[in-house]
Amino acid sequence: MNYRTLGRTGYSVSEIGFGAWGIGGSMWQGSDDAESLRALHTAVDLGVNFIDTAYGYGDGHSEELIGRLLKERKEEIRVSTKIPPMDGHWPGRGNVPVRAVFPRRHIIACTERSLRNLGVDIINIQQFHVWHDNWLSEGEWWETIEELKQQGKIRYFGVSINDHEPDTALKLVASGKVNTVQVIHNIFDQSPEDELYPLCIEKNVGVIVRVPFDEGGLTGKITPDITFPPGDWRNGYFRGDRKRQVFERVEKLKPLLGEEAATLPELALRYILSFDAVSTVIAGVRKPDHARENCAVSDGGKLSPKLLKELKKHQWRRNFY
Repeated sequence: MNYRTLGRTGYSVSEIGFGAWGIGGSMWQGSDDAESLRALHTAVDLGVNFIDTAYGYGDGHSEELIGRLLKERKEEIRVSTKIPPMDGHWPGRGNVPVRAVFPRRHIIACTERSLRNLGVDIINIQQFHVWHDNWLSEGEWWETIEELKQQGKIRYFGVSINDHEPDTALKLVASGKVNTVQVIHNIFDQSPEDELYPLCIEKNVGVIVRVPFDEGGLTGKITPDITFPPGDWRNGYFRGDRKRQVFERVEKLKPLLGEEAATLPELALRYILSFDAVSTVIAGVRKPDHARENCAVSDGGKLSPKLLKELKKHQWRRNFY
């Protein structure tokens, strides 16, 4: 496993992290707690020391499973979690006041709840699950975060940037108030590379990349005739002819496979890890085999400038959310 520094937190984190949305179970059908725990342990066995979760993943269930892992392991594992928006709206809306989304009482209550679920005294990174730069100078959210730091309940603060909208957090990064940002970045959505990544390097802000496989599309497993279980959120994400659209785009990537990346998942992960701004990529994991496949990519290698230039042609600006 290769390790990178998570911005000015100073944490040395595995460049392959563990994305724990799926093990929460509420929106992903077929999750099994025993298998989820095996996946967590397998990841740690392979050197993963960074896990990203959220209270919203199964109303705390993902956090509780991670709490069980932490009790059983002696390794130093860094965990980031998230406070859901009180108004229940994803993504964050700039025309809504921050007091309706992250009021003081909500920030404190969610932090206390996550501490209990994880079974820890301090949260390594507490994040807002949505963000908009219009909130930067509003309300008392920042004073509340600072108070929680002083109380020893959270160590660092970050935000999960709105889906496909990296520009909505540029002012926050420039302000110096944030230690980490979590952002969608993959072969299709290359938008963080334009302004966000250079600014994060300048301000020494850690970057946590989510959705590296475009919710499964970039693994090559999404075909026009694939079906998902009833109640699985992917039925909405891949509705209509979207599965066909994704399939046709991914087929065009297959001729690029070879010595630098033998499989589509490897190509997807190596693409992200080729950027110096990236600290860790949190691919979603629900099974031990997923952990093994992801971790096998971490050898410090980056794609060649020639292949990166070729992948630039495969940008696909859209928002299926």
